[in-house]
Amino acid sequence: MKINKTPGFKIITEWLSAKGYHPFLFQQQTWQHILNGESGLVNAPTGCGKTYSVFLGAVIDFINRNPDSYRKKNAGLQLLWITPLKALAKDIGRAMEEVVQELGMGWQIGIRNGDTTVTERKRQKIKMPEVLIITPESLHLLLAQKNYVEIFAELKIIAVDEWHELLGSKRGVQVELAISRLTPPNFVPNFRSAQLPLLTERGRNSEKNPPMIWGISATIGNLEEARAVLMAPLSARRGVGGEAKNAGIIVRADMHKQIEVQSIFPDEIEKYPWAGHLGIKLIDKIIPIIQQSKTTLIFINTRGMSETWYQKLLDTCPELAGNIALHHGSIDMEQRLWVEENLHTGNLKAVVCTSSLDLGVDFRPVETVIQVGSPKGVARFLQRAGRSGHAPDAISKIYFLPTHSLELAEAAALKNAIAENFIESREPILLCYDVLIQYLSTLAVSDGFIPAEIFNEIKSTYCYAELQEEEWKKIIYFITTGGNALQQYDDYKKFDVDESGLYKITNRRIAMMHRMNIGTIVSESMMKVQWTTGGFVGVIEEYFISRLNPGDVFSLAGRKLEFVSIKDMTAYVKKSAAKKSIVPSWQGGRM
Repeated sequence: MKINKTPGFKIITEWLSAKGYHPFLFQQQTWQHILNGESGLVNAPTGCGKTYSVFLGAVIDFINRNPDSYRKKNAGLQLLWITPLKALAKDIGRAMEEVVQELGMGWQIGIRNGDTTVTERKRQKIKMPEVLIITPESLHLLLAQKNYVEIFAELKIIAVDEWHELLGSKRGVQVELAISRLTPPNFVPNFRSAQLPLLTERGRNSEKNPPMIWGISATIGNLEEARAVLMAPLSARRGVGGEAKNAGIIVRADMHKQIEVQSIFPDEIEKYPWAGHLGIKLIDKIIPIIQQSKTTLIFINTRGMSETWYQKLLDTCPELAGNIALHHGSIDMEQRLWVEENLHTGNLKAVVCTSSLDLGVDFRPVETVIQVGSPKGVARFLQRAGRSGHAPDAISKIYFLPTHSLELAEAAALKNAIAENFIESREPILLCYDVLIQYLSTLAVSDGFIPAEIFNEIKSTYCYAELQEEEWKKIIYFITTGGNALQQYDDYKKFDVDESGLYKITNRRIAMMHRMNIGTIVSESMMKVQWTTGGFVGVIEEYFISRLNPGDVFSLAGRKLEFVSIKDMTAYVKKSAAKKSIVPSWQGGRM
């Protein structure tokens, strides 16, 4: 492919050259495809610059369209960056801010997820940043706002980060539906209100210029299918119908990431347990690994196990105190951000973590990764390995610590799979009715929808391509009456229909309940854990707290906490000096 040396391309390459960098071929190819107005999927190993391939492409495109005024502010939302993890957002935002600041651009980089403050959300509502990094759930919350079409009026690119992780999950289906809303097929007649995305007084015509879609993915076994799922709405727009595989291109990085895998073996394999253990017996063997490395990430499969490992590491090696931290999704946001910042600066010797640090995060000081227990897949193992040596020419070191004898065989299988470049596939979900019903509720609490018009738009997605009219009628019947089983309950008669056939949710209580419960991650009722003196520790599931008596001691966020009382869905605690504590268990860690 010939790379056109446009003004934006020259500015970016000169900026990279000044920093001692040179763009890889796959990055330049992606930039050119973006300049051509094409959509696609970038496939490259972890730590090879996938983020820059799309982000810098968006910057180059903007500079080319505004060569004399690209430093201007208030350009409207240009790039929507969908990411599966909150921990990714801050790291990606930091990298993007560095670029725009050094180029002297007026772009603002915004983050919107469950950790975003109410003040920041209000600020974004008044003026959207040029780049918005967002989770699938928060994107659907945006679609649930009145007049949301104005938010996306200037949108040029939708980037879906870590698509291999979202594919095959209900969160991936959420992304499919959101993309179908922002890139409606051209054969849908008579768009009304919310069915008229991006057609505004600003002159942006979505029928001719829908936003480009770019997926970013590490290697998975069904890469072509992954592309087809993401690009399905564009296939429908181009009149290809179900031939989604014809839309979008795949940009592959011709690069091989070096990964060094080592297993940690017990001294006497014959005495190693067959099942049901946490691997704690081998803790003495990983202390030297931690001490020899600048920074080590220790991946644990569940939050409960991570709390146990953190305490055991401190008990076994007290000199790690102050140099080791814990990171998982139930820890208070401020502490998680503190851990992430200190990982970046290299101030921590080790971090015990769960999948909360699985993806995409660029922690250059990390030299070594330790995986405790089965990673449940080759792709996830490689993803975690890539957290170390997070640079194209660096070697990623990962140790596998089996928790029982059967996992010794799994360690050998992982090595063989990596050597043969065998990666499992992620099968897409089809006809996911619960997510569809939730999505229709999202549209109904904003500007409403007309079933006959939205039907073809929904069928443009890969998930709902085979949705039949009879099934569609049953769904509409269910959301308006509650169906045969629930029609006696008023709470299930959510939708109102006006004289024009527009379906809306007008009940403020139901609308508020929907906005508060958008999402597909199933969990138990959560309670905040707060010090009696003020300040939050994290969150814990209600069923766990309900079993405690005042005075009981449990662990959370690496601390021993004495349970005091419960008030208004908040558990109050104080510090405890007890040597033993109850380790919490979460729904996700139970069978």
